[in-house]
Amino acid sequence: MMGAVLYFLRHGQTAYSLTGGYCGTPENDPGLTPEGITMAQEFAAAFSHLPWQAAYVSPLRRAIETARPLCEAAGLTMQVRDGLREVMYGRWEGMHPDAVDQEYHDEFVAWLTDPAWYAPIGGERAVDIARRSSQVLDEIEQAYSQGNILIVAHKATIRIMLCTLLGIDVGRYRDRMDMPVAAVSIVELAERGPMFHTLADRSYLNDALRALPST
Repeated sequence: MMGAVLYFLRHGQTAYSLTGGYCGTPENDPGLTPEGITMAQEFAAAFSHLPWQAAYVSPLRRAIETARPLCEAAGLTMQVRDGLREVMYGRWEGMHPDAVDQEYHDEFVAWLTDPAWYAPIGGERAVDIARRSSQVLDEIEQAYSQGNILIVAHKATIRIMLCTLLGIDVGRYRDRMDMPVAAVSIVELAERGPMFHTLADRSYLNDALRALPST
């Protein structure tokens, strides 16, 4: 008998995902581009036939917009959880990495070297994201012993959650896995622990959407 199966879905394309800019707060919360909306619709078209138990969603606009088509098709009520938010980038919010490197070079290098324990100035460390997102995972595991669970969140948050589940140092989340927009990763909460089935799959998207740039 299979345990609960978690579908981690990164939100669809936004203006920031095209440029690589940092956006992690409700005040700096872009919606999906038209292409991003199509990505969400294509995910729903490809996966709505599955018997879904629940959908847990970041409170940020781009995640909610990504989850909406599947939730509407499957008749699910979104369970919005603050623990699924993107990393808060503090003073670096809205900036491109090149600009951060120029203005805050030493701090930027320290963060790139060890994001687990070093935060963007005024922002969050990877261990902070691991702590708050793990509370959501614990909630899901307590509530569902079987069935398909959708989790819609963000690039860093999903990678940190996957590292936590799979026993990978969260400080290496950027070095161990990529997570382009609209990518889905599948982990089963099996009897002997988390079982990784799929990483960052986007085969459900049409060729034009898969070819778009993504950071």
